[in-house]
Amino acid sequence: MSRGIHVVLAAGGTAGHIEPALNLADALVREEPELVVTVIGGDHGLESSLVPSRGYDLKTVPAVVMPRRISTALLTVGPKVWAATGQAVAHLQELRPDVVVGFGGYAALPTYRAAKKLGIALIIHEANAKAGLANRVGARYATEVYVTVTGSMPGVPMSLPLSQSIVHLDRAQARDHARESFGLSLTAPVLLVFGGSQGAQHINESLALALPGLLAAGIQVLHGYGPNNQSPEQQVGYVPLPYIDRMDQAYAAADLAITRSGAMTVAEVAAVGLPTIFVPLPIGNGEQRVNALPVVQAGGGLLIDNAALTPERLVDAVLPLIRDEEQLTRMSTAAQQVGVRDAAQRLAVAVLRVARQRRARSGEDAL
Repeated sequence: MSRGIHVVLAAGGTAGHIEPALNLADALVREEPELVVTVIGGDHGLESSLVPSRGYDLKTVPAVVMPRRISTALLTVGPKVWAATGQAVAHLQELRPDVVVGFGGYAALPTYRAAKKLGIALIIHEANAKAGLANRVGARYATEVYVTVTGSMPGVPMSLPLSQSIVHLDRAQARDHARESFGLSLTAPVLLVFGGSQGAQHINESLALALPGLLAAGIQVLHGYGPNNQSPEQQVGYVPLPYIDRMDQAYAAADLAITRSGAMTVAEVAAVGLPTIFVPLPIGNGEQRVNALPVVQAGGGLLIDNAALTPERLVDAVLPLIRDEEQLTRMSTAAQQVGVRDAAQRLAVAVLRVARQRRARSGEDAL
């Protein structure tokens, strides 16, 4: 009797790597209810909570952080990578997956190397406009490579897998219920401010000083400030939350957003047509600025550099726009033209195709 198809997802560290992997997992199970999904991630990232909460098994390997500059730390990287790869090999030998699908992050690299060593099909998905190190390495021996932004590295265009709550969101229809769920007025405009799963300190600081002016102008603010940041004080018209569990409801409640421009955030706000002011994170390899450019260039968003975001600039950008319904409608339409809602299902079909092809070659019956 043949076993069901088994897919291993390699992702870890940040929600930007883990969430699209889990969205793909959900799509795979929708396509093949008997399919088994296991996630291999890092030993100290968000995956420790996000993966089990979605109902998937998690196995871990040490996440080996690569130094950004030449230093003595490079001397310890090799042995750590080899040790982590050995652990990933042991996981894959136990799991016997048909295919490994990787979304990047330092925790994913050992699993990529293990898949190569064991001859297991490897599919890479790169979310950012500038590819990360793990995916650049894995792409050299991957079976197939998909990229959200053409030119990030060689690969087939495929947007980020989104959750079903985002895919099926009708912002206009859900607006009143969403606002009620956050304790917001149904009539006054709502500005959504967040900085990704961990918040954004500079955005938080600018908002704190801009808040009196926004509230005085009749603007409500829904603020995801990040669980590791100082808790602001709630007041009438201002709802601060350490973490927003239901981003679909936050998007529905809002007329305008201010946020970082991680790949997942950009994909989600574009798909649901939420006009957004992007403030790219100024560190890393500059990928956040490039992530936002397609939406901005299409007319669906604005871009303010982190250094240029002051309380005054925040107020000046928000006040004339958030009450201009015609402009917000044009921006929403433009954003949706860039956004893609069905990427999870399309990527799931591609993963299943590779898994079945491998089974056919090995002589094992597929589902």
